[in-house]
Amino acid sequence: MGAGGADSSSVAAIVAVMCILVTKASRDDPEGEVAKECRRVCRKDESGSLWVPSTPQEMANFILHTTFMGTENSSNATNSRALRLADAIGSYHLVLKIDLIVKAILQVFQLSTGLMPRYASRGGTMGEDLALQNIQARLRMVMAYLLAQLLPWVRGRTGFLLVLGSANVDEGLRGYMTKYDCSSADLNPIGGISKGDLKRMLVFLSKEYPGLDVLAEIANAPPTAELRPIDAMTVTDEAGHSQTDEEDMGMSYEELGHFGRLRKMYRCGPVSMLRKLMVTWNHLSPYEVGTKVKHFFYHYSVNRHKMTTITPAYHAEAYSPDDNRFDLRQFLYNTKWTRQFAKIDEIVAQQPHFDNSKDKND
Repeated sequence: MGAGGADSSSVAAIVAVMCILVTKASRDDPEGEVAKECRRVCRKDESGSLWVPSTPQEMANFILHTTFMGTENSSNATNSRALRLADAIGSYHLVLKIDLIVKAILQVFQLSTGLMPRYASRGGTMGEDLALQNIQARLRMVMAYLLAQLLPWVRGRTGFLLVLGSANVDEGLRGYMTKYDCSSADLNPIGGISKGDLKRMLVFLSKEYPGLDVLAEIANAPPTAELRPIDAMTVTDEAGHSQTDEEDMGMSYEELGHFGRLRKMYRCGPVSMLRKLMVTWNHLSPYEVGTKVKHFFYHYSVNRHKMTTITPAYHAEAYSPDDNRFDLRQFLYNTKWTRQFAKIDEIVAQQPHFDNSKDKND
């Protein structure tokens, strides 16, 4: 379950619904193909009996292993939601504090360089801040693979587990993820699904399956990576965390969806995207639209290299950045987009009621 937010919870919910459907089909026909496959996956086919799970939770406990990998930066609210969801699904759940591993990595760094990085809120640079966040994200991936290999052994079983990724299509498009963190897995069930659709799915499942009502609470919680220290002055355990994804990204997930569709489906570059959005986003000034377009394209291009390592995902969204192994687009761009951004400024300056003083601060 990783950080315990909407993305990892969506992955867990997808497996939970699969367990519900398989359990029903197996109990309806214990000798059918679905029941046989269920026994094989749950390692119950060796006895020769017609075993079928009595509840979806019993099946989930065999096949789904969830983990809340928290740090001192994680909120109690997120931990609570993850725990309640795991209990409702029936997964084999662990609560791990990975602060000890983070500190060990930093101590090795300090011994090697004589320096210790700090968060920006504690006097460090943004480079130090980002490095500290990335340590936590990448260590979750390392820990996930360790658990995938050893949890069957811990439970007295043989074999190994698959690691499921939990990076949505919008994070891939924006590059709002750490390379080799939750974006690295064996399979990513939500890699082609937008954030908006994931939230709608969670709300739908909370109504369709009363036992999973915690999903609605998860869907309504502000998305947060919880990788920076919690500001005790601005957040409580009930509220969650002061670091939100949309604030970090400088754009909303809804805006990302528009950018993604225009970029992939309509083949828009910076200038053509500006022209289209100035028509549809008439609630914003041309200057504001231009600023948002330039902000998106900068981050799209500077993070494009991450797409070369993205985990294979179900293709569910037309603007998915997953290359599907045949995308020949370059992954190293001139991130300044010199000609295109200059053209954007020119077009914006020609619009009625344009305030040139804003352009000087752009």
